[in-house]
This record gives sequence, C-alpha cells and structure tokens, in this order.
Amino acid sequence: MAVVSLVFISLAQFVAAAPRDSSPVKRILVLGDSLSAGFGLRSTQAYPALLTEKLRAAGLEFEITNASQSGGTTAGGLQRLPAHLKHKIDIFILELGINDAFRGAPIVEIRNNLQAIIDQVKARNPNVRIIVAGMQLPNYSSDDYVFAFGQIYADLAAKNNATLIPYLLEGVGGDPLLNQPDRVHPNAAGQKILADNVWRVLESIARDSPLRP
Repeated sequence: MAVVSLVFISLAQFVAAAPRDSSPVKRILVLGDSLSAGFGLRSTQAYPALLTEKLRAAGLEFEITNASQSGGTTAGGLQRLPAHLKHKIDIFILELGINDAFRGAPIVEIRNNLQAIIDQVKARNPNVRIIVAGMQLPNYSSDDYVFAFGQIYADLAAKNNATLIPYLLEGVGGDPLLNQPDRVHPNAAGQKILADNVWRVLESIARDSPLRP
C-alpha cells in the first residue's frame, strides 16, 4: 500500500522566493510524504496550501515551504532535509513514517530517523517550534508493532518539547467519501479536514511566534 511515486510537489507558486535571513517574514517548513504533498491532487488542494490561506486570513505573515515527497520515508526525509536548512525556520511540521511502517521498517529505525531530522532542524534553528504529525496503522499488522508505531510520535513530541497532532488523518482515515479510490490518500475534501487538524495546533503557535529582529 506504500506509495512509491517519486513525484515532488512544491508550493513555490504560493510563497515568494526565499529571502535572506534578514527578512522579517517568518517561515514554516513542512517535511512529509504523499499525505502532505497532496498525492493525486493539485498542489493548491493539499493541506499546506490551505494552511497558507488560513494564515493569510488570520493576518499572519508566513512563508510555507512544502518539502514533501510522495513515497517519502524517514530516511529519504533525512537525506533531503539539508537543502531546506539554508534559511531560518520558525515552525517545522514533521509528517513522516507511515511508508516506513508499510514496508515493515523496524520501530527503532523509524524513531531514530525522525529524531535525527528534529536534531538537524534544531541545530540550525535553536528557537524553532516543532509540530509532530502523529500517524496510526490500520490493524492488519501485529498488535505490538501497531501500538509501538503509534507511540513513536507521542514520545518524540514529549522528548523534544514539540506539539503533537495526535492523528493527522482524524476524521478522514477509512472514510471512502474523503479518500481517493485507493482508500489511502485523502481527496480534496479530506485535505480540507487535514488542514483543520493541523490548524488547531498551528494557529496558536503562529500567533505566539516572535517577530524577526
């Protein structure tokens, strides 16, 4: 069920070209897989683009870089990350791991890769606010693995003083009306709910984000 397409989806058309670090404009980096890339949809329909609209409507000036890739894994995200650390990041949204689990990757490997990603982001951006998007597995694997996988995200959030989205697909997962025919990827209506799920935690963080010096 893992998506292995290597199509890279960006939001370049929604954000201005990245300014120098002296810019007062604050930045959000989304590092995810097909759920954040908006697999099968226009980039305007993926939740990062919808968050751009919510931020604008709230009078909050942020640039969003969507560094998500369909089929992305934690190891792939770790490899792609350095290219996106050239500019200051104020808020980091991490949404990876489900494709690792679909492939049966060891829990310790998934956890270590996600922690390494967080460590790199924090090393370059000590004051960054981190949002961890939690994921859950359908109950077709062994119970121990299913539980351990879901627990990764809560543990990472607690360890890194990050904000947890308990389940990114809350209200969407398993609903055929909100997913594409593959029953894995949200459709446009499902992506709107994903945007709401993220906005519930992002809004207060964005409002509390200090102005650039």
